[in-house]
Amino acid sequence: MNFKIGKKKISQDGKCFIVAEMSGNHNGNFKKAVKIMKMAKLAGADAIKLQTYKADTITLNSNKKDFKIKNQSPWKKRKTYWDLYQKASTPWNWHKRLFQIAKKIKIEIFSSPFDETAVDFLESLNCKAYKLASPEINHIPLIRKIAQTKKPIIISTGLSNFNDLKLAVKTIKKFHNKIAILKCTSSYPAKYEELNLKTMIDIKKNFNCIIGFSDHTKDEIAALTSVALGGKILEKHFNLKKTKSVDDFFSMDYEKFKNMVIQIRQIEKIIGKISYSPSKSSKIHYAGRRSIYVSKNIEKGEKISKKNIKVVRPNYGLHPKFYYDMIGKRAKKSLSIGTRLKKSYAR
Repeated sequence: MNFKIGKKKISQDGKCFIVAEMSGNHNGNFKKAVKIMKMAKLAGADAIKLQTYKADTITLNSNKKDFKIKNQSPWKKRKTYWDLYQKASTPWNWHKRLFQIAKKIKIEIFSSPFDETAVDFLESLNCKAYKLASPEINHIPLIRKIAQTKKPIIISTGLSNFNDLKLAVKTIKKFHNKIAILKCTSSYPAKYEELNLKTMIDIKKNFNCIIGFSDHTKDEIAALTSVALGGKILEKHFNLKKTKSVDDFFSMDYEKFKNMVIQIRQIEKIIGKISYSPSKSSKIHYAGRRSIYVSKNIEKGEKISKKNIKVVRPNYGLHPKFYYDMIGKRAKKSLSIGTRLKKSYAR
């Protein structure tokens, strides 16, 4: 179940791996892309994720009805899918430099390839892991191609049903088992009532893998909830403050992202580990438990009874589990009120 992305270990017992998704927030400006990476690093992201495609590897340059963006879409002003992907794509000639900069600033970097040529290209850059974007869940040739690299694969579920997910996992497992599945709702921005994060728990049960959340909401509440539910990977779109882009309306800026990371790390401390013992700082209050004390003077040979012993605070006397064992026995010596009762004081 455990695997590494670069130098970062992803495990069920480890910290949440926090991914800043650049998407098209660079707006076609290389300097802006670099700044996004640097600000994401400063905000506490473990990794930056790119999207690797060209307009002609993801759709057709056509004005036919099928290729026009629907009026309900938040990207409707782009008119066609071709126009949108031309605008949003990350130029392939940037990738090598972005990978080099990521290494220099010590942030992990990987990408979502959208066709087989993108996988070959990313392999030439020694990409450490791959993300399967939710619309590609039925692209079995692509899934197979990615799986053959034997690199970790993170799957988003946003546009899949259970059978789609099952087939994708089955395809990957023919080659390796380094899989993480992120609950995702593919609406932008996503509505709370459509997130159904409880599904994460069921994913873990059904697929025995690392789970997480690809978050398209505007704020951090859902992200924090996902970590509390056991999510070990979180993906959130990241943008520079007040910067307009194709995805700015559901992306998080530096200050909000940084605050989210701080809260996630606090939640991880709160979740902690399985422990039934009092905490280190609680032990100073251990005396607040109860134990058995002499509550009325007892003469030597006198019978111990409910009238002369009592279970009270503090916790320095005999454990209360011996209360009924002591009742009816006789004192070996005189005992004054407030004496810690011991087994050896009775016969």
